[in-house]
Amino acid sequence: MNYMSDAEGLDALSLSYKKVNKEISNVIIGQDEVIKAVLISILSNGHCLLIGVPGLAKTLLVNTVAQVIDLSYNRVQFTPDLMPSDIVGSEILGEDRSFKFLKGPVFSNIILADEINRTPPKTQAALLEAMQEKVVTVGGKSYPLPSPFFVLATQNPIEQEGTYPLPEAQLDRFMFNVTLSYPSFRDEIEVVKSTTTNTRPELHKVLTAEQILYFQRLIRNVPITDHVLEYAVSLSAKTRPGTELATPQVNKYLSWGAGPRASQYLVLGAKCHAAISGKYSPDIEDVQAVAMQILRHRVVRNYKAEAEGLSADDIIRSLF
Repeated sequence: MNYMSDAEGLDALSLSYKKVNKEISNVIIGQDEVIKAVLISILSNGHCLLIGVPGLAKTLLVNTVAQVIDLSYNRVQFTPDLMPSDIVGSEILGEDRSFKFLKGPVFSNIILADEINRTPPKTQAALLEAMQEKVVTVGGKSYPLPSPFFVLATQNPIEQEGTYPLPEAQLDRFMFNVTLSYPSFRDEIEVVKSTTTNTRPELHKVLTAEQILYFQRLIRNVPITDHVLEYAVSLSAKTRPGTELATPQVNKYLSWGAGPRASQYLVLGAKCHAAISGKYSPDIEDVQAVAMQILRHRVVRNYKAEAEGLSADDIIRSLF
């Protein structure tokens, strides 16, 4: 990308975001905040977990993102009998009697991990290495994954029979935990109108892999004041019960708080949120805009919170 300055690059990023958002909104109706979260996680080089009941277009959203951005895409439907080799690939005996590595679906820019909590821990762990290290190790040899690389995973919060809850260590690898809610009455009318006819909106590719890699580097160059940086870190630190900054409510209702990775994502997310909003530096409002989705899966409520019906969102909201 040949931009004269970072400011010019940020202007291009803001414009590209608006174009991508507009294309996706032709297909996905009434989920503006969810679309924004997915795009921020992609531009910040993070992974995203989408949680919602069936029929809220989680899979369609990821599919649409892959069509609008010029990247390779694979969907993996997670099931209880899925093996690690079904995701990362396996070695096969070739015609010349030597072993060759046959790449699995994880060798793609965007991976849709559908119902990620339906597969056993061993298979979840295989995906964890790919998410964190961006490499796959098979037979003692490492194979780098394509760049950029994102995992967009979905979970159904209702049916818990035959599921394997993601351990905290793996949840922590997801930048965002995005909750999808039911559409409003008006939005649902639009959804039904647009999906019960033969007309299909034509999607255009807006971003390339090269542009995304440039924007990811550019976002890290966005300056942030000490004041905003300290606010982001303190927000994360406040969630840790028994520590210096913990609030009385946190001490009463949480058993574990967010780790340093949350602070890193709060800063990166705030920088990206500022950039797509046309600003050259984030402020406290940008941190707050991404905080809920970054912190909600990194705090663990205790029995008091559950008994009193307090959600993680309620506790996090009290920290602002």
